[in-house]
Amino acid sequence: MNQEIENAANLLKQSKHTIVLTGAGISVESGIPPFRGADGIWTQYDPITLDLDYFLQNPEISWPVLKKLFYDPYGQAKPNEAHYALARLEKQGIIKTIITQNIDNLHQQAGSQNVYEFHGALQSLKCLKCDTQYKREEVDFKPTVPRCQKDNGLLKPNFVFFSEGIPPLVATQSFAEALKANVVLVIGTTGEVMPACAIPYEAQTHGAKVIEINPNKSNYTDVITDVFLNGKATEMMTALERCLVDV
Repeated sequence: MNQEIENAANLLKQSKHTIVLTGAGISVESGIPPFRGADGIWTQYDPITLDLDYFLQNPEISWPVLKKLFYDPYGQAKPNEAHYALARLEKQGIIKTIITQNIDNLHQQAGSQNVYEFHGALQSLKCLKCDTQYKREEVDFKPTVPRCQKDNGLLKPNFVFFSEGIPPLVATQSFAEALKANVVLVIGTTGEVMPACAIPYEAQTHGAKVIEINPNKSNYTDVITDVFLNGKATEMMTALERCLVDV
């Protein structure tokens, strides 16, 4: 048995309140490309298209990118074994909360119940004129710029754009979880995006242990990580879950 896997399993068994922070890396194996890195989305598209001010001024440029990146492939990606393993561990009471930076809804599809979507989600949109909320299935994406059915107002996806603040409630809830945590399980995030990247630091400052699953070192690895599981999310979560049964 891999010693690091065993060490991580022991920490989880001893923890009374374990939280999880996930990033794009957990969904890569579901076919969703990351934003950053050599194969990231931003090597192909200009990030300015998802800046809030730019979107408001140039929706006819931003919306085709949004549709191609997010809505055309909507529903094709499915949860992978890492998502399912987390859902099973939540059901067993080993994991209390998942805080995800992802907007793909895959944790919920896998069966996780207590999920804080730090950056919002793709599944709904709102009219910027009258605040009417729409499910993705209710929106006509054929026009270059989707509009509100009531007042023709500009529709915006309910996820956080660049230069847009994190929804206050989810931010408050997430950092409150960090204060309660005995263990933080970090999966598939490099620790670059503020303020989400501060969650493990906040927890560690208050005594939590940090377990990290990543294929490469992150900003956390040599700074606050106690146990580094170097590999793909599916492989490491499968091994960790198996070890938890035997600890």
